[in-house]
Amino acid sequence: MEFGNLENMLQENTYPGRGIVIGKSKSGNHAVFAYFIMGRSENSRNRVFIEEGNGLRTQAFDPSKLSDPSLIIYAPVRVLGNKTIVTNGDQTDTIYDLMDKQQTFEQALRTRQFEPDAPNYTPRISGILHVESGSYHYAMSILKSNDGNPNSCQRNMFAYSNPVNGQGHFIHTYQCDGEPLPSFEGEPKSVTIPDSIDAFTNTIWNGLNEENKISLYVRYINIEDGTYVSRLMNKNR
Repeated sequence: MEFGNLENMLQENTYPGRGIVIGKSKSGNHAVFAYFIMGRSENSRNRVFIEEGNGLRTQAFDPSKLSDPSLIIYAPVRVLGNKTIVTNGDQTDTIYDLMDKQQTFEQALRTRQFEPDAPNYTPRISGILHVESGSYHYAMSILKSNDGNPNSCQRNMFAYSNPVNGQGHFIHTYQCDGEPLPSFEGEPKSVTIPDSIDAFTNTIWNGLNEENKISLYVRYINIEDGTYVSRLMNKNR
């Protein structure tokens, strides 16, 4: 099986929006995820990623320029026991809270839908990694409008058992730039995941459009013991 070149995918798309990659390192030793954000407006671009405990949150780079915190200030990453949740919005908290009450990833997301930002109706993309004592599997989801119809929500779930070494899956909010922005179509794209966290981080960061990229977070989790290393990139410094 041939996996897609993630850097090329990014370079060929000036505005994929927000994106999640989840997979397994080439050696098979690490569960891997990456999350990036992009923006076109001043309000959206006025952000940075900040690590918070074992999770991640967005924060205004210049608080005086923050015009609307809704939909842009949230916790993209939270950890619940052996589960790591990564999303593009406050559904991170929904998943965390409901899974803590013994509901499933899918059940939690059935309580949510796409973002109320007409006319784009930005999809909510989410992922979850289960890592425990050498076992690893993951799932991804996208909640999007039915071709821009705000009265109809399409809920797509993708589960990956026994992930293949060196393979990951990439999902993003927008198919490409546009007015309005068209939602992502199809299944998550198969991509290559290297052993080096720095190489993977550079591949994504260098592939993202220079004008529109904002922040990137990458984590490699040891499948045997759950320890991890992370990389964080912010355009605003």
